[in-house]
Amino acid sequence: MAAQPTANPGVRLGWKGPAALASPSRLPLSRFAAAALPPRRTSADEIKSVRLITAVKTPYLPDGRFDLEAYDSLINTQINGGAEGVIVGGTTGEGHLMSWDEHIMLIGHTVNCFGTHIKVIGNTGSNSTREAVHATEQGFAVGMHAALHVNPYYGKTSTAGLIAHFGEVLPMGPTIIYNVPGRTGQDIPPSVIEALSGYSNMAGVKECVGHERVKCYTDKGITIWSGNDDECHDSRWKHGATGVISVASNLVPGLMHSLMFEGENAALNEKLLPLMKWLFCEPNPIGLNTALAQLGVVRPVFRLPYAPLSLERRIEFVRIVEAIGRENFVGQKEARVLDDDDFVLISRY
Repeated sequence: MAAQPTANPGVRLGWKGPAALASPSRLPLSRFAAAALPPRRTSADEIKSVRLITAVKTPYLPDGRFDLEAYDSLINTQINGGAEGVIVGGTTGEGHLMSWDEHIMLIGHTVNCFGTHIKVIGNTGSNSTREAVHATEQGFAVGMHAALHVNPYYGKTSTAGLIAHFGEVLPMGPTIIYNVPGRTGQDIPPSVIEALSGYSNMAGVKECVGHERVKCYTDKGITIWSGNDDECHDSRWKHGATGVISVASNLVPGLMHSLMFEGENAALNEKLLPLMKWLFCEPNPIGLNTALAQLGVVRPVFRLPYAPLSLERRIEFVRIVEAIGRENFVGQKEARVLDDDDFVLISRY
């Protein structure tokens, strides 16, 4: 079996005194010869070719901190399952419940451990242009391959404001724009996307409005990823989408890879639809967090305001696993129904 990427424990650098600040001109030439060249920046065209991107879950320890051991295992499973990219700190990864320090650390950790095996796309969007610019600068500085940007939410802006907002971050590196009106309260109209499509760093759009919008863009040569698991098969094979940015692939990466790579497969799509519907019976990522805990691949720890699905829904998930086949899901343990007392809800972390 191929060796798995593992986290680099790193080294602790201590203060060495004033000598450590010596001018570069006084350092031995061999020090420069041994220095690694900076990594080549990813192009937007490289991102455009990626078909299966997983909006990856962020697991937690009982005290609410990141469980990096479980996280690394999840990423390895995605790589082995055929995912070509991961969204770090997106809605599914609960970036909105992280400090920016946590957020950028997790992006950097993912790049450092897995960046040669999978495309790392950092969610550095914000409803504040200033925050979006700063976070995106930091994300590219720690090596992310592309950025994901949502339109400003709650404090909504005008069409001109949308174009100006995205225009501040697009020059920094490859960018996927995320249109999810159900969360932001505002649709990004085609006129905005078309205005931005001239930027060389515009990789494409994660589109959640539906097939008609997907077709509108693909007819004009704009790269689209479906943002809806239950629509992604038809978006890919009937409406020209490049692929999907998926929640379900956290659970069944191999089957989602088949759905995106192996041609039309109505039977497989139909088989997966009950799982996809179940995942969104409450706002994402509540269903995913519950499912991964019941599969035994993450601890049953929730950062509030998220709380697990009801017992009835938890029982339903185990039945869905049995119907699809446990061998198709991540993890090695049997799916089991967790009790209410098994879950830990954290408000301070």
